[in-house]
Amino acid sequence: MSYLEDLGKRAKAAETTLAALTAERKNAVLNHAANLIEREENQTFIIAENLKDIELARLAKKPDAFIERLTLNKKRLTDIAAGLRQVASLPDPVGKILSAFTKENGLVITKKTVPLGTVGVIFESRPNVSADAAALCFKSGNACVLRGGSDAINSNIALVNLFRQALNMNGLPEDAVQLVTDTSRETASNLMKLTKYIDVLIPRGGRGLIDSVVRQATVPVIQTGAGVCHMFVDESADLDMALRLADNAKRQRPSVCNAIETLLVHEKIAESFLPRLADLFYDTEPKTAIIGDEKTADIIKVERAAKPEDYYTEYGDYIISLRVVSGLEQAVRHISEHGTKHSECIVTENKDNAAKFKQDIDAAAVYVNASTRFTDGFEFGMGAEIGISNQKLHARGPLGLPELTTYKYIIDGDGQVRK
Repeated sequence: MSYLEDLGKRAKAAETTLAALTAERKNAVLNHAANLIEREENQTFIIAENLKDIELARLAKKPDAFIERLTLNKKRLTDIAAGLRQVASLPDPVGKILSAFTKENGLVITKKTVPLGTVGVIFESRPNVSADAAALCFKSGNACVLRGGSDAINSNIALVNLFRQALNMNGLPEDAVQLVTDTSRETASNLMKLTKYIDVLIPRGGRGLIDSVVRQATVPVIQTGAGVCHMFVDESADLDMALRLADNAKRQRPSVCNAIETLLVHEKIAESFLPRLADLFYDTEPKTAIIGDEKTADIIKVERAAKPEDYYTEYGDYIISLRVVSGLEQAVRHISEHGTKHSECIVTENKDNAAKFKQDIDAAAVYVNASTRFTDGFEFGMGAEIGISNQKLHARGPLGLPELTTYKYIIDGDGQVRK
């Protein structure tokens, strides 16, 4: 039996135990894991392991945004613990009666939520994902097999071991949460085909990872989305608000999928808005490169002219593409062509334009006068998310607890036969 098959078999064996757990027992484990993460000696150890990953990333000359995404500190560990506690505070998604009815022949047909089974999660260099995924899978009654990237392997091992310790100390099988420590491409490829043990696979990362999983996997995939997100500044926008929102949506954490990559500006306010944006992005830290179309370059200095492919690019860095558009209709057309159906925003004081934008934009999250950075399981009251889906089946938007369940029909009878 191969290494991966052994992990899968042990995870599968834990399924029955997990599916039968009460909410109280699940919550006890989650709160215990949060307490372990908050212990000073454990935080010191996790941060030391994380520093090993950071040093390797620096030696490999990874960009600053990559290292920012990789970094764990006391605040982020405290946030991870808070996320686990929020997951514990949420209603148990398992065992909910979705519908029930009695047929004329006396058959009682009930539709009830159940766990997916064993969930495989393939993710890149964000170690908090290991804790988020373990918590959400566990609370929804699923075993999980986690495969993070080599860039965060030391951090992932430290976090997952604490979660496994919490399981063990509460009398539950550690094998409910598995971490693939072999980070080779071959192992990732084999995990995508582990149909005997993995019921569903969730990739979380950039477009390259997601496309690779979708192409190779024989395990069913819930596709989480690359984030080519947009903000459109309408002619009626409050420009102070627009500047503040663009700053937050691009520069607060540019490496995440809900950061904007393209800013569309109405031509009627471009000459008043763009110089202010350029002053902010060029003259204040963290300085951000602006790539623009010809109309943008006529108004402000750009790093270079925008190429067609720039508008399809998820930079994940302090770079933004700009385009001056004739109005709402052109903005919607641009987003429809270049977007990834993740998160899109309009800044406007025109209620009709806001309503049309909300109606016409096909995305998992559509914003009016708010930063796209809120597309997040924690911000949406889910505690955390295992990814953000930009597809329409089986779920869309942040994947929280309800999205990690399916359902089964239960039919109670007393001898009925079909005529």
